[in-house]
Amino acid sequence: MITATATPCSAGERVSRMRRSDDIFFSSMAVLILATVLVGFARTYFLAGVFRAPLPNLLVHVHGAVFSCWILLFIIQVSLVSAGRVDIHRKLGLAGFGLACLMVPLGLAAATDSLSRNFSPPGFPFGAKAFYAIPVLAMVQFATLIFFAYGFRSNPAAHKRLILISTISLMGAPTGRPPFATITGHPHMGDIFIWLFLLLVIGYDLWSTHRVYRATIWASLFVFVMGQILVPIGMTGAWQSFATWMQSLSGMPH
Repeated sequence: MITATATPCSAGERVSRMRRSDDIFFSSMAVLILATVLVGFARTYFLAGVFRAPLPNLLVHVHGAVFSCWILLFIIQVSLVSAGRVDIHRKLGLAGFGLACLMVPLGLAAATDSLSRNFSPPGFPFGAKAFYAIPVLAMVQFATLIFFAYGFRSNPAAHKRLILISTISLMGAPTGRPPFATITGHPHMGDIFIWLFLLLVIGYDLWSTHRVYRATIWASLFVFVMGQILVPIGMTGAWQSFATWMQSLSGMPH
């Protein structure tokens, strides 16, 4: 009597399955991030006509356009990998790195512009100077993750997780607005949604490889810790003095 025995998957089949699951997961995350940005900025930006939206000035318009381009580029890059066009993905990645380098000073400039207008979001109880720490240090966080993502570009698994988590780190901006702020009750509690994004990445690592990649561990831990210290740093005397100095450079009374 002949009995059939299960044939173990070859290494090539395992790699193929992992690539397919990666394509599905990272594409799904790209769609989820896009949906988050669209919902968070719908009322004040996208549904308000984008370039015709009543934003404070041209700098904020440029900031919104450039950061929107990052989300679109992220989706394109994920789609190129899923389509097997890694060659185009790599070439476009250089443009992506240049875009990220532009985003950091532009983000700092937009944050300083908000400080000059004494802006803090409704419901944020600590004032504009403390709030200034959030976008400024968020740009430091983003720049750090992009730096390591670029350094690990020859390691696809680490590279794409670092790019994904660096993009997740920007989600505090849309999730600090309605309807997300309505769910949490406070605009500065948008970190809850960032944690959920990070848990999805960690959960996928565990499901797909039965371990968590070191890039996922360290990048997620970095984003989590930074999220906890932004406001406390903003409330320190040193930061308040720095913010006051920045306001004086803009000619705003303090």
